[in-house]
Amino acid sequence: QVQLEESGGGPVQAGGSLRLSCVTSGYDDVMSCMAWFRQAPGEEREGVAAIYTGDATGTYYSDSVKGRFTISQDKAKNTMYLQMNNLKSEESATYYCAAGLGWLCLDATQSLSDASKYTYWGQGTQVTVSS
Repeated sequence: QVQLEESGGGPVQAGGSLRLSCVTSGYDDVMSCMAWFRQAPGEEREGVAAIYTGDATGTYYSDSVKGRFTISQDKAKNTMYLQMNNLKSEESATYYCAAGLGWLCLDATQSLSDASKYTYWGQGTQVTVSS
């Protein structure tokens, strides 16, 4: 059974930083394409950052977080990270870790715009940014 578990969320002041972690278990290949999404109450799920390996190797960011957030992974530890700096109040949301498999990981064009690319999801970790 593939499982993803996020941690690292919590309250933070606007302008502050958090580092989220996503630990995977059950299948190493889920590390080939992974992403962070977030969802605030009443809002659509939004892609934040993605990291792909293999043919589509690279990192991908939404325009709103580019330059402030950094996605990374440590495959030896089966862990993906999202370093979030200079957080804004409008970025309060539940943040979800996601992982894909197979051919869906070959093309990163919709890595952030299409949540259905990802097969496995964590339970989410809450980030609350106060101002």
